[in-house]
Amino acid sequence: MIGTGRSDFPNQVNNVLAFPGIFRGALDARATHVTAEIRLAAASALAGMVPSPTAERILPSPLDRSVAPTVGKAVAAAWAG
Repeated sequence: MIGTGRSDFPNQVNNVLAFPGIFRGALDARATHVTAEIRLAAASALAGMVPSPTAERILPSPLDRSVAPTVGKAVAAAWAG
Protein backbone atom coordinates (compact mmCIF):
# COMPACT_ATOMS: atom_id res chain seq x y z
CA MET A 1 0.00 0.00 0.00
CA ILE A 2 1.25 3.46 -0.86
CA GLY A 3 0.10 7.04 -0.78
CA THR A 4 1.60 9.22 -3.48
CA GLY A 5 1.17 12.67 -4.99
CA ARG A 6 0.35 11.13 -8.36
CA SER A 7 -3.23 11.40 -9.58
CA ASP A 8 -2.95 8.20 -11.65
CA PHE A 9 -2.66 6.08 -8.47
CA PRO A 10 -5.24 5.51 -5.74
CA ASN A 11 -4.59 7.11 -2.36
CA GLN A 12 -3.34 10.38 -3.76
CA VAL A 13 -1.95 12.66 -1.05
CA ASN A 14 -2.38 16.09 -2.57
CA ASN A 15 -2.54 19.65 -1.34
CA VAL A 16 -6.29 19.65 -0.85
CA LEU A 17 -6.10 16.68 1.51
CA ALA A 18 -3.28 17.76 3.84
CA PHE A 19 -2.56 21.47 3.71
CA PRO A 20 -5.88 23.02 4.79
CA GLY A 21 -5.80 21.14 8.09
CA ILE A 22 -2.08 21.67 8.64
CA PHE A 23 -2.43 25.42 8.15
CA ARG A 24 -5.64 25.65 10.18
CA GLY A 25 -4.03 23.83 13.10
CA ALA A 26 -0.81 25.85 12.86
CA LEU A 27 -2.75 29.12 12.80
CA ASP A 28 -4.99 28.08 15.68
CA ALA A 29 -1.99 27.04 17.75
CA ARG A 30 0.04 30.09 16.69
CA ALA A 31 2.83 27.77 15.61
CA THR A 32 5.91 29.56 14.33
CA HIS A 33 7.06 26.68 12.14
CA VAL A 34 5.99 23.22 11.02
CA THR A 35 7.89 20.57 12.93
CA ALA A 36 8.39 16.89 12.23
CA GLU A 37 5.92 16.20 15.05
CA ILE A 38 3.29 18.33 13.30
CA ARG A 39 3.81 16.49 10.01
CA LEU A 40 3.52 13.13 11.78
CA ALA A 41 0.40 14.25 13.64
CA ALA A 42 -1.21 15.32 10.36
CA ALA A 43 -0.32 12.01 8.69
CA SER A 44 -1.63 10.00 11.65
CA ALA A 45 -4.86 12.00 11.71
CA LEU A 46 -5.39 11.36 7.99
CA ALA A 47 -4.66 7.65 8.36
CA GLY A 48 -6.96 7.42 11.36
CA MET A 49 -9.91 8.71 9.37
CA VAL A 50 -10.22 5.42 7.49
CA PRO A 51 -11.37 2.84 10.07
CA SER A 52 -10.93 -0.21 7.80
CA PRO A 53 -8.15 0.57 5.32
CA THR A 54 -7.72 -1.46 2.15
CA ALA A 55 -5.07 -1.34 -0.57
CA GLU A 56 -7.42 0.89 -2.56
CA ARG A 57 -8.34 3.20 0.33
CA ILE A 58 -5.88 4.17 3.03
CA LEU A 59 -6.79 7.87 3.05
CA PRO A 60 -10.06 9.78 3.42
CA SER A 61 -11.65 11.50 0.45
CA PRO A 62 -10.52 15.10 -0.13
CA LEU A 63 -14.24 15.90 -0.42
CA ASP A 64 -14.85 14.81 3.19
CA ARG A 65 -15.50 18.07 5.06
CA SER A 66 -14.28 16.62 8.35
CA VAL A 67 -10.69 16.17 7.07
CA ALA A 68 -9.39 19.72 7.64
CA PRO A 69 -10.86 20.10 11.15
CA THR A 70 -9.58 16.66 12.19
CA VAL A 71 -6.08 17.32 10.89
CA GLY A 72 -6.14 20.84 12.34
CA LYS A 73 -6.92 19.57 15.84
CA ALA A 74 -4.09 17.01 15.62
CA VAL A 75 -1.65 19.67 14.41
CA ALA A 76 -2.60 22.11 17.18
CA ALA A 77 -2.22 19.36 19.78
CA ALA A 78 1.21 18.43 18.41
CA TRP A 79 2.37 22.04 18.66
CA ALA A 80 1.06 22.31 22.23
CA GLY A 81 3.19 19.32 23.08
